[in-house]
Amino acid sequence: MLLLILTLIASPAFAHHPGERLDEVMAEKEPHFEVTDIASVPEIELLDKTGERFVLGELDDQILILSFVTDNCGAACAEQQILLAAIQEQLNISPMRDMVMFVTVHSEGFSGASSWDSLNWRPTTPSSDISAAIVADDFARLSQRNGSAPMVHMIDRNTRHAGIFHGTGFKQINLILYVNGLTNAVHSPKPPVKKGWLDRLTDWFSKAGKEP
Repeated sequence: MLLLILTLIASPAFAHHPGERLDEVMAEKEPHFEVTDIASVPEIELLDKTGERFVLGELDDQILILSFVTDNCGAACAEQQILLAAIQEQLNISPMRDMVMFVTVHSEGFSGASSWDSLNWRPTTPSSDISAAIVADDFARLSQRNGSAPMVHMIDRNTRHAGIFHGTGFKQINLILYVNGLTNAVHSPKPPVKKGWLDRLTDWFSKAGKEP
């Protein structure tokens, strides 16, 4: 694994060889991977471990690897968290460390923090009365597959929902290669939000009020 990561660092051309076919190539290579290619992710309100508001959209310059630990998931989620923490360890010995953020949305009583490196991992909880299971279900609707295995949601820069790695049967190196492909992809800036007439009128009054 280490040798392959060093190869990716030394040979960027190899890392993004699939180019625009990255999603398709990974789907052919890894049966536990599902392409979604959805422009944006569901809006969710999260809190970090300090109780501060955590917004996925504010990290749109990074690749996000989003997973869930819910009360009804048990050993399957625990096993997936251990797997993802191992992948994080591999990613963090490469330049990808600063381009990737792991996010875990969990229920109360989560005890898997010791496996993670807090440098680029954020444990979060839903900020309202909804449960982690409900949030997980909202994201699960992005999948076209049936099954109860926990999902790892791959969120590209500009918050494009790129794909899902299902369960724990996927090869670690395939997820790493996929992340590497995303980090090497060329992205256009997210287009500015178009303002309606009321927003423009409010802006005009605001500017007028500041003039002497």
